[in-house]
Amino acid sequence: MFRELRRNKQILSHGECIEILQNATSGVLAVLGDDDYPYAVPLSFAYDEDRIIFHCAKAGHKLDAILKHEKVSFCVIDKDDVVPHEFTTYFRSVVLFGKAQLIEKEDAKRKATEILCKKYQPTGEGIEEEINKSIDHMQVVQINIEHMSGKEAKELVMRRGTE
Repeated sequence: MFRELRRNKQILSHGECIEILQNATSGVLAVLGDDDYPYAVPLSFAYDEDRIIFHCAKAGHKLDAILKHEKVSFCVIDKDDVVPHEFTTYFRSVVLFGKAQLIEKEDAKRKATEILCKKYQPTGEGIEEEINKSIDHMQVVQINIEHMSGKEAKELVMRRGTE
């Protein structure tokens, strides 16, 4: 169903993909938008147990697209070092596909929001107050990951082989 990467020597392991998702602070969500045009939007997120969690307004283009068509793609760039004299970039990235689902139940919504908050406020300070203040004014969404792949530049692969 999902295409395999052509350059299999550049494929990142599942564990490396997870590590990138755990450490990245932003990614790009791609949905089927208005009039079936692709719509890609950067957002903050958290990875948790084979799902991506993010929040958004209770109305808007992104949410309308998800409600219309649950299948989405999400991309995270971990490394993007331009190497001018080689006319290339040394990159690492993860692309995933899944189904977006609104988190509606109050306890699940609070737990997901807490996971998201802890990623960006690791000390936990002020999280409960912020959730209480914001929870009624936002929509929390999860992407249930169905397929994930990661890839890195061949130069990084070669560098790893010599270390």
